[in-house]
Amino acid sequence: MKNGNEIIGQLSALCEGVPYLAANLSNASALLYDALPRLNWAGFYLLRGGALWLGPFQGKPACVRIAPGKGVCGRAAEEDRTLVVPDVHVFPGHIACDGASRSEIVVPLHRAGKVVGVLDLDSPEYDRFTEEDRELIERFASKLEELLEDQWEQE
Repeated sequence: MKNGNEIIGQLSALCEGVPYLAANLSNASALLYDALPRLNWAGFYLLRGGALWLGPFQGKPACVRIAPGKGVCGRAAEEDRTLVVPDVHVFPGHIACDGASRSEIVVPLHRAGKVVGVLDLDSPEYDRFTEEDRELIERFASKLEELLEDQWEQE
C-alpha cells in the first residue's frame, strides 16, 4: 500500500485545475483502486433527488440507485457517519451488488455541511479495513471535498 500522504498528494495533483466532477471522481476512484490492495470495488454514489446514484467507480458493474437508509451506503449517508463493516453478509439490509464482496467501508462526502454523496470501498476479504484504512479514507474524502467544493452540484 502506498503512503497515505503520497495518496493525498496524488489526489491533489490529479484534481488541480480540472473543473469537471466526473473526471475528478473517476481519477479519485482509480487512484484508490490502484493504491489500496485487496479491493474489488472503489467508487462514488452521489445524492440526487433524494437517492444515491452510481457515480464514477472502478470494479464490476454496480447497483445504480440506492434508496435512503438502505444498505451500507444508504445508512452511512443517512446517518452522516463513516461505516466500516467487517462482514457485509451480517449487515442488516446489505445490498449485494457484487456477491464477492465481504467487507466494506463507506465515508459520507459533504458540501457546505450537507451530505452530497459517499465514497464506497469493497473488498473480497472479511475484515479487510483497519483503523488506519479508515483514517486514510476519511482524510482522502476530506481532501476531495475541499478540492471539489464548487463541483458537487454538476450533473
